Amino acid sequence: MEPGTVRIAVDLLGGDAAPAVVVDGALRAVRADPDLHLLLVGPAEAAGELIGALDPAQRARVAVRPVDAAVGMGDHPAAARADSTVRAAVHAIREGTADALVSAGSTGATVTAAALGLGRWPDIRQPALVATLPAVDGPVVLLDVGGSLEPRPATLARHAALGAAYAAVAHAVGSPRVGLLSVGTEAGKGDRVRGLADSALAAALLPGAGRYVGLVEGYDVSFGTRAEVVVTDGFTGNVLLKAIEGAYALAGGPPPGGGAPRAAALLGVAGTVVVCHGAARGDDLSAGIALAAHLWRRRAADQVRALLAGADAGDHAHRTDRTTDTEVRTS
Repeated sequence: MEPGTVRIAVDLLGGDAAPAVVVDGALRAVRADPDLHLLLVGPAEAAGELIGALDPAQRARVAVRPVDAAVGMGDHPAAARADSTVRAAVHAIREGTADALVSAGSTGATVTAAALGLGRWPDIRQPALVATLPAVDGPVVLLDVGGSLEPRPATLARHAALGAAYAAVAHAVGSPRVGLLSVGTEAGKGDRVRGLADSALAAALLPGAGRYVGLVEGYDVSFGTRAEVVVTDGFTGNVLLKAIEGAYALAGGPPPGGGAPRAAALLGVAGTVVVCHGAARGDDLSAGIALAAHLWRRRAADQVRALLAGADAGDHAHRTDRTTDTEVRTS
């Protein structure tokens, strides 16, 4: 386990079975990591139940911020603007009393609260949720899995850059291979959005010495032989993620070594945010908290942002050189 004190704000009211399952996950996490400090954001009664189950040394690493209002799973994401546990958890990061947050509540509300409360990175219009999935040949980074549901070529291209940088930083993948999810690997397969994104990515410079390998199919996510990063829109990605989770359940659980399938990191906001599946169990919440701690300790958000900025600068210079060369040859 990586060393270093880290403070995680946990949304006690996020999830289908909250607060009981969140309390279970938080207990597991604080017992497993001696350098982990938790800020429990939610009803004082639920927080007290967790604290009462800890020994004195563990209890000293847990604080409480009483909040009784939550954003329901069926509420509009705009509800995150009102007082709620997820909004209070975001505020804890902003004010410096927490380093990261974990919520299994409404994805839309968590993304909205983080984008409004922490701000987006430059040139990021749609933050992306990135999940790491076990595959035969090693972990595969899949994005977007629900951060932005509207498929746009520019968004897919931007998320490809985010995914390449994340794979390099969070998983130490050298020169990550990036594929665009479609209905076939042959050129021209897929809809207009995929076609435009494919052309844009073929000409782009990706962070972390990433390289675009073209179109991939759904089974490439399970095998991992063609790409370490698979890019799609948030709607398709979320459907695919839940289908894979269902397959894991039928098979008795995910294969080892792939991270936390029910926890996704939010990229593109100025902070460390992890969103867990609403149906997450205690072990899933614990894994989500561990992922948030890992990302904070590695300063992953800052490193991903720096890699993205470097790639943007290189891409701009590359395009400028190509334009200048064209002008010279045609003058």
